[in-house]
Amino acid sequence: MLRFANSYLLHLLWLIPLALIFYYFAFRAKSRALQRFGSSELMKKLAANASPTRQILKAALILLALLFALLALARPQIGTRIEEVKREGIDIMIAIDVSTSMMAEDVQPSRLEKAKHEVESLLNRLQGDRVGLIAFSGTAFVQCPLTLDYGAAKLFLDILDPGLIPTPGTNLGQAISRALEAFDQQERKHKVLVIITDGEDHEGDVMKQAEEAERQGVIIYTVGIGSPKGDPIPVMTDYGVSAGFKKDREGQVVITKLDEVTLEKIALQTNGKYFRATSGEEELRKIYDDVDKLEKKELGSMRFSQFEDRFQYLLIIAIALLAAEIFVPERRQRRDFWLKRLFKW
Repeated sequence: MLRFANSYLLHLLWLIPLALIFYYFAFRAKSRALQRFGSSELMKKLAANASPTRQILKAALILLALLFALLALARPQIGTRIEEVKREGIDIMIAIDVSTSMMAEDVQPSRLEKAKHEVESLLNRLQGDRVGLIAFSGTAFVQCPLTLDYGAAKLFLDILDPGLIPTPGTNLGQAISRALEAFDQQERKHKVLVIITDGEDHEGDVMKQAEEAERQGVIIYTVGIGSPKGDPIPVMTDYGVSAGFKKDREGQVVITKLDEVTLEKIALQTNGKYFRATSGEEELRKIYDDVDKLEKKELGSMRFSQFEDRFQYLLIIAIALLAAEIFVPERRQRRDFWLKRLFKW
């Protein structure tokens, strides 16, 4: 696959036809000047060694050199190739609650948007650790497998929304289970799970999964999004227009509350910590500091390398054409030129 890194510079190729027009009028003006200087027979004798063909050749070499120089300036690139990247770090799975309760606005602009911003900030802090994403509500699935490519993880993060998983509810146990499956089953360390949620578990088996995580050596950090006093859940139409708040079967507005007790129990079970999300995101620094102190391992991950530059070859061709133009004389050498010089000595 070929592309130009500085594609906007390709507009400079319009210099080629402009230079061609310039040479045309320059040669034409030169011819008219010679005609005014004297008769055609006289000029043929005076300029017997002049070679119009060589002059055109020199102009063509300059134009070709300009063409290749401009193409080199646009930085042609060829790629991509897959390479393995190895670093020292640990495996971190981040589980994000995308249930409808995360649309509550007791945290601006919403719990979910705050959670996504927290994850992005954490990704910006990581260095050398593999990271993966899990989206969960009534069920859970791996949104992004473990990778060293933080840019790719951010792309998967951007598309998280409540409509991603059709199953309603909040199943924290399922989120932990999916994370355990994503980790290397042969290891009993180097594994961290960060859960960002409002903590309202609707299934009730989350502590069993937390115990299993402890047995597998996974440390869980939980981050609570929202307020304990609760907030109603906005209902939006397909056109993004507010349609009031979610109601139960009795017609009462549903209030979603932050369940800090459950999140604290999960963290304590696995020797992790619980934090409530703050505007200053101090909890992220604390999580990162804790993770950075853990024993690290050598991690390998496949990723696409950057496009490889190929402008060097075009630049070499441009230089070679300019060198050839210098060594091409404008005048023909007479056949006896070298013989006369030889016998002169």
